[in-house]
Amino acid sequence: MLNLSEYAARPRLLADYLPWAALVAPGVVLNKDGAFQTTFRYRGPDLESSTEPELIAVMARVNNALRRFGSGWALFFEASREEAGDYPSSAFPDPVSWLVDEERGVTAEEGGARFESAYYLTLLWLPPPDTNARAEKALIERPERPSGAGWRDRLLVFRQQAERTFDLLSTALSEIAPLSDEETLTYLHACISSRRHKVAAPEIPVFLDALLADEPFTGGLEPRIGDAHLRVLTLLGFPGATVPGLLDELNRQGFAYRWSTRFIAMDKAEAEKVLGRKRRHWFSKRKSVAAVLRETMFQEPSALL
Repeated sequence: MLNLSEYAARPRLLADYLPWAALVAPGVVLNKDGAFQTTFRYRGPDLESSTEPELIAVMARVNNALRRFGSGWALFFEASREEAGDYPSSAFPDPVSWLVDEERGVTAEEGGARFESAYYLTLLWLPPPDTNARAEKALIERPERPSGAGWRDRLLVFRQQAERTFDLLSTALSEIAPLSDEETLTYLHACISSRRHKVAAPEIPVFLDALLADEPFTGGLEPRIGDAHLRVLTLLGFPGATVPGLLDELNRQGFAYRWSTRFIAMDKAEAEKVLGRKRRHWFSKRKSVAAVLRETMFQEPSALL
């Protein structure tokens, strides 16, 4: 008799909680919920040599490129600072250049622990549900499409939007490049593992959750990934105004860290709908059920007693 307990319905492993399913295009990951994601590696201007007006101008251009996203899109920004390896050896055509590099290497070795920073931007798009497409098909007559064209069309839309964003950001940032399949898998692996090594793309790039999760995750009051302890800090609120490079002081500390920020975009109509729903709940306990129903039906606020 087949032992069904091996196929537990409840998630038990770290891979069960990971969203990544397969690679469906160069650098594009298909998630388990049907969303597409792709990642860019970027680097902004040098904070030590740039003036504040220059940084504000770059920030404005980046904001102009990112504010175009609407509902269904999410942006993940990550700054990863890790301990650097040994000083790399190089070949030089003359003794003077070699001597300068040797002195630089000695200075680096004597300075203690060294760290390198890498910055990533991940674009994620969750296409609208199939019910929307069926409703559109019922109201609008279009030529019949071949089988399987639906998800390919959505993938094409996602890639076009990602390329458009890349072109806009390339005019504002010092460096930006899309990650290849191998670089994408290496980056995702580094997000969930304490082991640092390159990950090659398999011949059939599916079941990425099981492929990338190579260490167990332990929860509780002392969470760990493998043997590495995790310490998580969360900001409960952001200031109303900031200056460029506000958190650059973290790069002067002698420890490794990951700083992650998620931005969930919304269309104007959906954002106003969410705000209106929040406002209706502010004084919900001071209004009767009839007053709340009247507000919902006629979209007009009732007077407070």
